[in-house]
Amino acid sequence: MSSLAGSHVLITGGTGSFGKKCVETLLREHRPKRLVVFSRDEQKHVDMARNHFPAADFPEVRYFVGDVRDKNRLQRALGGIDYVIHAAAMKHVDIAEYNPQECISTNIGGAENLIDACIDTGVKKLVALSTDKAAAPVNLYGATKLCSDKLFAAANSLSGESGTRFCAVRYGNVLGSNGSVVPFFESKRGEGVLPITSPDMTRFVITLEEGVEFVLKSFERMEGGEIFVPKIPSVSIMDIAKAVAPECKTKVVGVRPGEKMHECMIPADEARMTLEFDDHYIVQPSARPWCKDAPSYVASGKPCTDNFCYASDNNPHWLSVEELRDTIARCCGPVEPHRLRVAA
Repeated sequence: MSSLAGSHVLITGGTGSFGKKCVETLLREHRPKRLVVFSRDEQKHVDMARNHFPAADFPEVRYFVGDVRDKNRLQRALGGIDYVIHAAAMKHVDIAEYNPQECISTNIGGAENLIDACIDTGVKKLVALSTDKAAAPVNLYGATKLCSDKLFAAANSLSGESGTRFCAVRYGNVLGSNGSVVPFFESKRGEGVLPITSPDMTRFVITLEEGVEFVLKSFERMEGGEIFVPKIPSVSIMDIAKAVAPECKTKVVGVRPGEKMHECMIPADEARMTLEFDDHYIVQPSARPWCKDAPSYVASGKPCTDNFCYASDNNPHWLSVEELRDTIARCCGPVEPHRLRVAA
């Protein structure tokens, strides 16, 4: 049985796309005793409580309005909590470039507040959501998430041998999530032209369901300080356009500030600390002063070569247009009939 069963769980940023899917999965498969949705957006709380998980049907779900920037509010919310999933963040690259202080306050300051509050309230484990943009970052969002990852790894030293264990999960673009490219392309279909940053651009992609399952599995795998990286497929931006709206033309508008042509989840400099498994990688912390023994998973992992790099353009696993269309239909709802026709 999952360690999450019968436990008390809190999700920061719990009213977002990931949060709602995570709540659904936890209720269906893990049955926690109490599930706290922590978010600063009052209206999203109302929508979630009325239309998704009403109190009459889901009394174990609690809605806690608060901001990760507010340590006192976090400490109040974390009372009696066993496990934390940290999904709250400013995530839009262009918004972060223009509002750097706000992104730093949420993504770095919020992480510091959460670390302190978890240790002070006796939380058992925390899994933080990171991003491929934190690997060799070129934009402010990625830089703040890299800093956040480092903070969570180092937090294991603060909590000591018997304190809270912290780790992070790093993965790519979530298909169909709020603000992602699929709904953006869908919103442009009526205009007949899709704006393309560059026809050569590639990305890692994962579905919400896959992301949630990977995060929840990390609670069982973690021993503190790791970055867990799933093996997921790559796609080209042009194939996404063909899958979403094959009837539309495309117009190259140029790469936006802070964007990469290709994303990387494990840069070469992290290869020496990385272990490979059947469906994921583990980037180990450079030191573990909080733990005397080697983690149990080391014996079953395969060390990566020194020049290994896991990037969206050298990934051996790619989705075809048909596979991508099927995935979008499965995770984002039914595809309208005229969208299934692909130009020859």
